[in-house]
Amino acid sequence: MIEIRWHGRGGQGSFTASRILGAAASLYGNKYALAFPSFGPERRGAPITAFTKIDDQKIRDRSEIIHCDYIVVLDETLFAPSLLQDLKPGGKILINTAREEKYKAISPDWIVTFDAVAIAQEILGRPVTNTAMIGALIGISEVIPVHAVAESIKNEFSSSLAEKNIRVLNQSYERIKGEWL
Repeated sequence: MIEIRWHGRGGQGSFTASRILGAAASLYGNKYALAFPSFGPERRGAPITAFTKIDDQKIRDRSEIIHCDYIVVLDETLFAPSLLQDLKPGGKILINTAREEKYKAISPDWIVTFDAVAIAQEILGRPVTNTAMIGALIGISEVIPVHAVAESIKNEFSSSLAEKNIRVLNQSYERIKGEWL
């Protein structure tokens, strides 16, 4: 089972990202998936955590994810070095940041940085980074095909917003693949 934990703030789309990825895996990727949030008082800016589980078999464990294959941090202020303890062997933390050097000094083997804000600003005109971070995650993990996520985005957003978010997804995927290889 692939277990992904998303860290963000209310309004950044962490749970939406989790849901899009889960739907992509189950509806278009021939996998089983669960996606669910965990948050306290619902308010914009409050820290939230979301979870995505993807497997080839039915998923019976509906508990929060402690030991992760991937941790995706949409807001770098939520990163703490203690997150490294939550990774499974071979796991990665993907951080939305323009400050690569800060995180590479902490752990170059387990931390991957990606400037999702730049792509979101360029295409969407605002710093909503959830689909950019999905593209980056797919690029480093290949957990499901990027076209499956594009189909899921079409179901999530209106057609004009879906088109822009698919551009964000694809550009992020291609950029991280270029950096990662």
